[in-house]
Amino acid sequence: MSTVVILGAGEIAGALARQLAALDLVSRITLVDDLAGVAAGKALDVAQSGPVDRYHTALSGTNDVAAVVGAQAIVFADRAQDLKTSGPQDLEWHGENGLALLSRVAGLNQVAPIICAGARQTALIAAAVNEAGLPRLRVFGSAPEALRSAVVAITALEAGAAPVDISLSVLGRPPQQVIVPWDEAAISGRSATHVLSAAQLARLDARIARLWPPGPYALASAAAAMLRSALTRSPRVHAAMVAVARGEGAPGSAAMMPVTLQPAGIATLVAPALSARDRVRFDTTMAAG
Repeated sequence: MSTVVILGAGEIAGALARQLAALDLVSRITLVDDLAGVAAGKALDVAQSGPVDRYHTALSGTNDVAAVVGAQAIVFADRAQDLKTSGPQDLEWHGENGLALLSRVAGLNQVAPIICAGARQTALIAAAVNEAGLPRLRVFGSAPEALRSAVVAITALEAGAAPVDISLSVLGRPPQQVIVPWDEAAISGRSATHVLSAAQLARLDARIARLWPPGPYALASAAAAMLRSALTRSPRVHAAMVAVARGEGAPGSAAMMPVTLQPAGIATLVAPALSARDRVRFDTTMAAG
């Protein structure tokens, strides 16, 4: 029985559970949150829509982290908001608490890929590899795919094209160091630089920083899409947050890179075709850390 475990029962986690269940891709989804009642209630809510949308995925909620044992994939999302706590709450898993949980989870399940679905988990991904010693092909983030989709959306509006007809990559580090290699981007089968003017491309580049962070539904959609590609061995290229290896840039950091996926995690890091200008920008960004 194939199982995906989502750590957290917050907005991202709930949206991801719903989208992943509707794909009918795995037999069970388990939400794990300290607020076990919230996790169980959210799982029940998603499960009850199964007969309406005709999917058969079983869902459950618990506060037991040991649920990751035997899972085919593990997702770090966001915790449920505790209504008994006043003031703002930091709900995404990150920082020392996030790293401690990730290390524990990796010990309980030494095979499954670990996908960080939040927009604030870049440092967690880098720490998991550089401090906890996990393989960087196993621990990566899906938020860049949500950013890539947002860039596709605004590019479609600028070009008067359908988003499905646009292909592009995002590299670097959000929000201020995002590189879109327009020379390799395509719009309806034509080079983006032949469809859009220099002024239009500059206008798009100026807007990208404001697209970060993506909202919870976009983050959930990105994680669901990448899970589907991983579990089905799809050759589709995604934008992922990946720990930087020695020789690629500043050690102890992470950056957005194009990847293909497999059930164990990242299958390949896809080397983008960069112009001389974009290569300098990319190398400078990677070296900055």
